[in-house]
Amino acid sequence: MTDAGPDAEAKLAPDATAGLPPDARRRLAELSDDSAKGGFFTSDLSVNEFLLVKEAGFHPRGLVFGSSIYHIGLTRKGLMTSRELGSLTQAMYTARELAMSRMEAEAELLGADGVVGVRLDVNFYDWGKHSAEFIAIGTAVSADRAAPGTEGSPASWRTDAGKPFTSDLSGQDFWTLVRAGYAPLGLVMGTCVYHVGYRSPGAALATSMRNAELPHFTQALYEARELAMARMQDEASALGAQGIVGVQLVEKSHFWGSHVIEFLAIGTAVRPIRSDHVIDAPVMILSLDQ
Repeated sequence: MTDAGPDAEAKLAPDATAGLPPDARRRLAELSDDSAKGGFFTSDLSVNEFLLVKEAGFHPRGLVFGSSIYHIGLTRKGLMTSRELGSLTQAMYTARELAMSRMEAEAELLGADGVVGVRLDVNFYDWGKHSAEFIAIGTAVSADRAAPGTEGSPASWRTDAGKPFTSDLSGQDFWTLVRAGYAPLGLVMGTCVYHVGYRSPGAALATSMRNAELPHFTQALYEARELAMARMQDEASALGAQGIVGVQLVEKSHFWGSHVIEFLAIGTAVRPIRSDHVIDAPVMILSLDQ
Protein backbone atom coordinates (compact mmCIF):
# COMPACT_ATOMS: atom_id res chain seq x y z
CA MET A 1 0.00 0.00 0.00
CA THR A 2 1.23 3.50 -0.77
CA ASP A 3 2.01 6.00 1.95
CA ALA A 4 -1.20 7.57 3.24
CA GLY A 5 0.47 10.97 3.50
CA PRO A 6 -0.51 13.93 5.65
CA ASP A 7 -4.06 14.16 4.28
CA ALA A 8 -4.92 10.64 5.38
CA GLU A 9 -3.28 11.11 8.76
CA ALA A 10 -5.26 14.28 9.31
CA LYS A 11 -8.42 12.17 9.46
CA LEU A 12 -7.32 11.04 12.91
CA ALA A 13 -7.92 13.44 15.79
CA PRO A 14 -4.52 14.91 16.86
CA ASP A 15 -5.20 14.39 20.57
CA ALA A 16 -6.30 10.80 20.02
CA THR A 17 -3.01 9.88 18.35
CA ALA A 18 -0.89 11.26 21.18
CA GLY A 19 1.56 8.62 22.37
CA LEU A 20 1.10 6.36 19.35
CA PRO A 21 4.22 5.59 17.29
CA PRO A 22 4.36 7.41 13.92
CA ASP A 23 4.04 4.12 12.04
CA ALA A 24 0.92 3.24 14.02
CA ARG A 25 -0.64 6.63 13.25
CA ARG A 26 0.14 6.16 9.57
CA ARG A 27 -1.25 2.62 9.51
CA LEU A 28 -4.46 3.66 11.26
CA ALA A 29 -4.83 6.64 8.94
CA GLU A 30 -4.77 4.33 5.93
CA LEU A 31 -7.59 2.29 7.46
CA SER A 32 -9.67 5.16 8.82
CA ASP A 33 -11.57 6.09 5.65
CA ASP A 34 -15.21 6.02 6.76
CA SER A 35 -16.54 6.63 3.26
CA ALA A 36 -16.65 2.93 2.38
CA LYS A 37 -17.06 0.26 5.03
CA GLY A 38 -16.29 -2.34 2.44
CA GLY A 39 -12.83 -0.86 1.88
CA PHE A 40 -9.38 -2.17 2.71
CA PHE A 41 -8.91 -3.83 6.11
CA THR A 42 -6.51 -6.03 8.06
CA SER A 43 -7.56 -8.86 10.36
CA ASP A 44 -6.32 -11.90 12.24
CA LEU A 45 -9.67 -13.64 11.72
CA SER A 46 -9.62 -16.96 9.92
CA VAL A 47 -11.57 -17.24 6.67
CA ASN A 48 -14.50 -18.89 8.44
CA GLU A 49 -14.46 -16.28 11.20
CA PHE A 50 -14.34 -13.45 8.68
CA LEU A 51 -17.37 -14.76 6.80
CA LEU A 52 -19.38 -15.29 9.99
CA VAL A 53 -18.53 -11.81 11.31
CA LYS A 54 -19.76 -10.43 7.98
CA GLU A 55 -22.91 -12.54 8.25
CA ALA A 56 -23.49 -11.10 11.73
CA GLY A 57 -23.61 -7.64 10.13
CA PHE A 58 -20.10 -6.41 10.89
CA HIS A 59 -17.17 -5.39 8.70
CA PRO A 60 -13.54 -5.71 9.86
CA ARG A 61 -11.82 -2.32 10.03
CA GLY A 62 -8.30 -3.28 11.02
CA LEU A 63 -5.99 -5.17 13.32
CA VAL A 64 -5.61 -3.16 16.53
CA PHE A 65 -2.85 -3.56 19.04
CA GLY A 66 -1.75 -2.39 22.47
CA SER A 67 1.48 -3.00 24.35
CA SER A 68 2.93 -2.25 27.78
CA ILE A 69 6.38 -3.25 29.03
CA TYR A 70 6.09 -3.29 32.78
CA HIS A 71 8.64 -3.81 35.52
CA ILE A 72 7.30 -6.16 38.17
CA GLY A 73 9.00 -5.42 41.47
CA LEU A 74 10.02 -7.82 44.19
CA THR A 75 7.93 -8.40 47.29
CA ARG A 76 8.29 -10.19 50.60
CA LYS A 77 6.49 -13.52 50.66
CA GLY A 78 6.97 -15.29 53.99
CA LEU A 79 7.80 -18.97 53.52
CA MET A 80 5.06 -20.47 55.68
CA THR A 81 2.31 -17.93 55.00
CA SER A 82 -0.38 -18.33 52.34
CA ARG A 83 -1.62 -14.90 51.27
CA GLU A 84 -2.24 -12.64 48.31
CA LEU A 85 0.70 -10.56 47.15
CA GLY A 86 -1.19 -7.36 46.57
CA SER A 87 1.61 -5.40 44.90
CA LEU A 88 2.12 -8.14 42.29
CA THR A 89 -1.63 -8.48 41.72
CA GLN A 90 -1.87 -4.74 41.06
CA ALA A 91 1.15 -4.80 38.73
CA MET A 92 -0.25 -7.61 36.59
CA TYR A 93 -3.68 -5.97 36.45
CA THR A 94 -2.38 -2.49 35.62
CA ALA A 95 -0.06 -3.75 32.88
CA ARG A 96 -2.88 -5.62 31.13
CA GLU A 97 -5.20 -2.62 31.45
CA LEU A 98 -2.60 -0.36 29.84
CA ALA A 99 -2.23 -2.73 26.88
CA MET A 100 -6.01 -3.10 26.49
CA SER A 101 -6.66 0.64 26.73
CA ARG A 102 -4.16 1.29 23.93
CA MET A 103 -5.78 -1.37 21.78
CA GLU A 104 -9.19 0.21 22.45
CA ALA A 105 -7.77 3.65 21.56
CA GLU A 106 -6.70 2.31 18.16
CA ALA A 107 -10.20 0.90 17.63
CA GLU A 108 -11.68 4.27 18.59
CA LEU A 109 -9.47 6.02 16.05
CA LEU A 110 -10.78 3.71 13.35
CA GLY A 111 -14.36 4.56 14.31
CA ALA A 112 -15.00 0.91 15.14
CA ASP A 113 -17.94 -0.31 17.20
CA GLY A 114 -15.96 -3.07 18.86
CA VAL A 115 -13.02 -5.47 18.87
CA VAL A 116 -13.46 -9.23 18.44
CA GLY A 117 -11.09 -12.14 18.97
CA VAL A 118 -9.01 -10.28 21.57
CA ARG A 119 -5.89 -12.08 22.75
CA LEU A 120 -3.88 -11.15 25.84
CA ASP A 121 -0.29 -12.39 25.91
CA VAL A 122 2.64 -11.93 28.27
CA ASN A 123 6.21 -12.17 26.98
CA PHE A 124 9.41 -12.22 28.99
CA TYR A 125 12.75 -11.22 27.46
CA ASP A 126 16.36 -11.93 28.35
CA TRP A 127 17.16 -8.26 28.87
CA GLY A 128 14.84 -7.92 31.83
CA LYS A 129 13.98 -10.88 34.05
CA HIS A 130 11.55 -8.84 36.14
CA SER A 131 10.11 -6.99 33.14
CA ALA A 132 7.36 -8.33 30.90
CA GLU A 133 5.61 -7.14 27.77
CA PHE A 134 1.83 -7.31 28.00
CA ILE A 135 0.14 -7.42 24.58
CA ALA A 136 -3.51 -7.01 23.59
CA ILE A 137 -4.45 -7.65 19.97
CA GLY A 138 -7.74 -8.13 18.11
CA THR A 139 -9.76 -7.15 15.04
CA ALA A 140 -11.71 -3.89 15.16
CA VAL A 141 -15.15 -4.16 13.53
CA SER A 142 -17.91 -1.74 12.55
CA ALA A 143 -21.59 -2.63 12.36
CA ASP A 144 -23.24 -2.38 8.97
CA ARG A 145 -26.56 -1.95 10.75
CA ALA A 146 -27.89 -1.07 14.18
CA ALA A 147 -28.43 -3.73 16.81
CA PRO A 148 -31.63 -5.68 16.03
CA GLY A 149 -34.63 -4.21 17.78
CA THR A 150 -32.88 -0.93 18.58
CA GLU A 151 -33.17 2.52 17.10
CA GLY A 152 -30.38 4.76 15.92
CA SER A 153 -26.93 4.23 14.44
CA PRO A 154 -24.52 1.30 14.72
CA ALA A 155 -23.17 3.06 17.82
CA SER A 156 -25.92 1.18 19.68
CA TRP A 157 -23.50 -1.75 19.71
CA ARG A 158 -21.16 0.28 21.91
CA THR A 159 -21.14 0.29 25.70
CA ASP A 160 -23.26 2.67 27.76
CA ALA A 161 -20.16 4.86 28.05
CA GLY A 162 -20.02 5.13 24.26
CA LYS A 163 -16.84 3.06 23.94
CA PRO A 164 -16.22 0.15 21.54
CA PHE A 165 -17.02 -3.25 23.00
CA THR A 166 -14.25 -5.83 23.42
CA SER A 167 -14.56 -9.59 23.28
CA ASP A 168 -12.30 -12.63 23.19
CA LEU A 169 -14.97 -14.70 21.43
CA SER A 170 -14.03 -16.33 18.14
CA GLY A 171 -15.80 -15.28 14.95
CA GLN A 172 -18.03 -18.36 15.19
CA ASP A 173 -18.99 -17.69 18.81
CA PHE A 174 -19.53 -13.99 18.08
CA TRP A 175 -21.93 -14.85 15.24
CA THR A 176 -23.80 -17.32 17.47
CA LEU A 177 -24.06 -14.77 20.28
CA VAL A 178 -25.47 -12.04 18.01
CA ARG A 179 -27.85 -14.47 16.32
CA ALA A 180 -29.14 -15.52 19.74
CA GLY A 181 -30.00 -11.89 20.54
CA TYR A 182 -27.08 -10.92 22.76
CA ALA A 183 -24.32 -8.34 22.38
CA PRO A 184 -20.83 -8.29 23.90
CA LEU A 185 -20.06 -5.45 26.30
CA GLY A 186 -16.45 -5.93 27.23
CA LEU A 187 -13.62 -8.26 28.01
CA VAL A 188 -13.63 -8.50 31.80
CA MET A 189 -10.95 -9.98 33.99
CA GLY A 190 -9.88 -10.50 37.55
CA THR A 191 -6.44 -11.46 38.75
CA CYS A 192 -4.84 -12.59 41.98
CA VAL A 193 -1.14 -13.29 42.59
CA TYR A 194 -0.99 -15.63 45.56
CA HIS A 195 1.81 -17.09 47.64
CA VAL A 196 1.08 -20.67 48.66
CA GLY A 197 2.93 -21.21 51.92
CA TYR A 198 5.21 -24.17 52.50
CA ARG A 199 4.10 -26.91 54.90
CA SER A 200 6.05 -27.56 58.05
CA PRO A 201 8.32 -30.64 58.04
CA GLY A 202 6.03 -32.29 60.57
CA ALA A 203 2.93 -31.80 58.44
CA ALA A 204 4.72 -33.13 55.37
CA LEU A 205 5.94 -36.18 57.25
CA ALA A 206 2.48 -36.92 58.66
CA THR A 207 0.99 -37.42 55.18
CA SER A 208 4.03 -38.86 53.40
CA MET A 209 2.85 -42.48 53.61
CA ARG A 210 -0.93 -42.10 53.22
CA ASN A 211 -3.61 -40.65 50.99
CA ALA A 212 -5.05 -37.50 52.51
CA GLU A 213 -6.31 -34.08 51.50
CA LEU A 214 -3.85 -31.24 52.03
CA PRO A 215 -6.19 -28.58 53.44
CA HIS A 216 -3.38 -26.02 53.67
CA PHE A 217 -2.92 -26.10 49.88
CA THR A 218 -6.61 -26.64 49.12
CA GLN A 219 -7.67 -23.53 51.01
CA ALA A 220 -4.93 -21.37 49.50
CA LEU A 221 -5.76 -22.24 45.89
CA TYR A 222 -9.50 -22.07 46.56
CA GLU A 223 -9.22 -18.57 48.01
CA ALA A 224 -6.97 -17.32 45.20
CA ARG A 225 -9.36 -18.50 42.47
CA GLU A 226 -12.33 -17.01 44.29
CA LEU A 227 -10.61 -13.62 44.53
CA ALA A 228 -9.90 -13.62 40.78
CA MET A 229 -13.44 -14.69 39.86
CA ALA A 230 -15.07 -12.17 42.20
CA ARG A 231 -13.05 -9.34 40.64
CA MET A 232 -14.04 -10.45 37.14
CA GLN A 233 -17.71 -10.46 38.17
CA ASP A 234 -17.34 -6.98 39.68
CA GLU A 235 -16.04 -5.66 36.34
CA ALA A 236 -19.01 -7.17 34.51
CA SER A 237 -21.48 -5.72 37.02
CA ALA A 238 -19.93 -2.28 36.57
CA LEU A 239 -20.60 -2.56 32.82
CA GLY A 240 -24.26 -3.45 33.44
CA ALA A 241 -23.83 -6.93 31.98
CA GLN A 242 -26.37 -9.71 32.39
CA GLY A 243 -23.67 -12.35 32.50
CA ILE A 244 -20.24 -13.54 31.36
CA VAL A 245 -19.62 -16.16 28.68
CA GLY A 246 -16.49 -18.05 27.69
CA VAL A 247 -14.87 -17.75 31.12
CA GLN A 248 -11.33 -19.10 31.35
CA LEU A 249 -9.26 -19.68 34.48
CA VAL A 250 -5.55 -19.41 33.70
CA GLU A 251 -2.83 -20.22 36.22
CA LYS A 252 0.85 -19.38 35.71
CA SER A 253 3.88 -18.95 37.94
CA HIS A 254 5.76 -16.77 35.40
CA PHE A 255 9.25 -16.22 36.90
CA TRP A 256 8.30 -16.26 40.59
CA GLY A 257 8.83 -19.94 41.37
CA SER A 258 6.45 -22.78 42.14
CA HIS A 259 4.87 -21.32 45.29
CA VAL A 260 3.79 -17.99 43.73
CA ILE A 261 0.97 -18.32 41.20
CA GLU A 262 -1.10 -15.84 39.25
CA PHE A 263 -4.75 -16.80 38.91
CA LEU A 264 -6.43 -14.98 36.01
CA ALA A 265 -10.18 -15.17 35.35
CA ILE A 266 -11.24 -13.73 32.01
CA GLY A 267 -14.39 -13.76 29.87
CA THR A 268 -16.77 -11.67 27.77
CA ALA A 269 -19.53 -9.73 29.53
CA VAL A 270 -22.80 -9.76 27.55
CA ARG A 271 -26.21 -8.08 27.56
CA PRO A 272 -29.48 -8.96 25.76
CA ILE A 273 -30.19 -6.87 22.67
CA ARG A 274 -33.94 -7.07 23.15
CA SER A 275 -36.19 -8.69 25.74
CA ASP A 276 -38.56 -10.45 23.33
CA HIS A 277 -35.91 -12.14 21.19
CA VAL A 278 -36.56 -15.82 20.46
CA ILE A 279 -33.50 -18.06 20.27
CA ASP A 280 -33.54 -20.41 17.30
CA ALA A 281 -33.93 -24.09 18.15
CA PRO A 282 -30.68 -26.05 17.76
CA VAL A 283 -30.39 -28.25 14.67
CA MET A 284 -28.32 -31.37 14.08
CA ILE A 285 -25.23 -30.91 11.95
CA LEU A 286 -23.56 -33.86 10.23
CA SER A 287 -19.79 -33.38 10.17
CA LEU A 288 -17.89 -34.49 7.07
CA ASP A 289 -14.59 -34.70 8.94
CA GLN A 290 -13.05 -38.14 9.12
